[in-house]
Amino acid sequence: MNIILLGPPGAGKGTQAQLLTERHGIAHLSTGDMLRSAVASGSDLGQRAKKIMDDGQLMPDELMIKMISERIEQPDCAKGFILDGFPRTVPQAEALDTLLEGKGLPLGAVIEIKVNEEELVSRIETRINESEQARSDDTVDTLRRRLEVYREQTAPILPYYRDKGILKTVDGMKPIDEVTEQIEGILKAA
Repeated sequence: MNIILLGPPGAGKGTQAQLLTERHGIAHLSTGDMLRSAVASGSDLGQRAKKIMDDGQLMPDELMIKMISERIEQPDCAKGFILDGFPRTVPQAEALDTLLEGKGLPLGAVIEIKVNEEELVSRIETRINESEQARSDDTVDTLRRRLEVYREQTAPILPYYRDKGILKTVDGMKPIDEVTEQIEGILKAA
């Protein structure tokens, strides 16, 4: 079972990926974690990634696809994987399709966790006001910028997957367990 979780920052992708990993024994692949791991490994790929990151540049698509290609061959991906944070653009989605087709790995579902953006902003404001240990990036301005980037860069891949007939949407404003059950229903039907 190979899954892509899509949704804006704060939609709950990481939480749902963790729950799916626990329930199904499939690997949660966060591209940020993969990049940090590659850099820590000192591999050729990691060294290339480190230089790009140190220069403050975005990872080229070919490097991300190579990293994902290597990662999905690891033993913990034998039962499948959940991609969180990739793809972010239509060219990345197309490259991922080519990669998976080449490996004979079907994409079981692309699940959009749909949320009300103003409610996300309200949640961040509440978390900041109630927490003495808010993360440094837990600010309303940061969230608004990240939401704008999501709308401009990532949201355009939704029609790409919708046209392929594999995009399903869940209501991310529901309680966590209800979102999980919506996702489980999609996976059972896939």
